[in-house]
Parts: sequence; C-alpha cells; structure tokens
Amino acid sequence: MMHFLAAAVGTVAFALIFDVPPRYYALCALIGGAGFWLIELIMSFGLSQTEATFLATMFVTLSSRICAVWRRCPVTVFLISGIIPLVPGAGVYWTAYYLVMGNTSEALTRGFDALRAAVAIVLGIVLVLEIPNRLFHPHRVEK
Repeated sequence: MMHFLAAAVGTVAFALIFDVPPRYYALCALIGGAGFWLIELIMSFGLSQTEATFLATMFVTLSSRICAVWRRCPVTVFLISGIIPLVPGAGVYWTAYYLVMGNTSEALTRGFDALRAAVAIVLGIVLVLEIPNRLFHPHRVEK
C-alpha cells in the first residue's frame, strides 16, 4: 500500500509540474499509483521487470485513454504524469554511478536493464495508442 501511495503522490507532483488542472489530480494519482502497484503484482507471478513494465504501461495508457474520453480532455493529461512512476530513473542513476566508479560490467548490466524498461514503456504506449478511436467513442458515428 505504501508503494501505491508513494507512486500516487509522485504522479500528482509531476501533474503539478506539467500544469495539469487540479480537477484531474485524483485520476492522475489513481492511474500512476495503480500502474506502479501493477508492476509488483505482475512480478509476483514470476514475470521479469521488463515484462511487468510493459504490461503496466499498457494499463496506464489504456486507463489514460479511457479517462480522457470520460473527462473530455487530451490523453496526455493522464499519460505523461501517470507514466512517471514506471520510468527507470534508478537504473539510469546506477548505470552512471558504476561507470564513474569504474565497474564497467555492472554499468552495462544496469544500463541494459534500464534500456529494456524504456523500450517496454515505448512499446506499451504505442500499442495502446494505436487502438482505433472509435472503440473509445462507441456512440460517435463516423462519416
């Protein structure tokens, strides 16, 4: 529960930085917190960090699209701040740390893990954003 709350607070902090209107803070917190919590849940079933990040990113992106349609606002309002808890910032930090300390093999390992997580995030976002809009607007008739 503490991880969920920490991710939710971090998400709202980034929503503040990105000037998201205050009426969306609760949804941003829910999406970001649930996305991060989902990584831990998925990993408890034996999947890797990269696979968990990919699935959590798909969840965050899909939730962002649904909330954007529901609240009639751009998807980026929820997606940008909601994806922040999934970004492998610690992996990049440790990569730089081990490079500076001269431990090249550990730096390569950490760097490759961070790169895999970043690619998983990109692929998760792209796959969900490629879902046709008409599936999110079933009442809208296309001409």
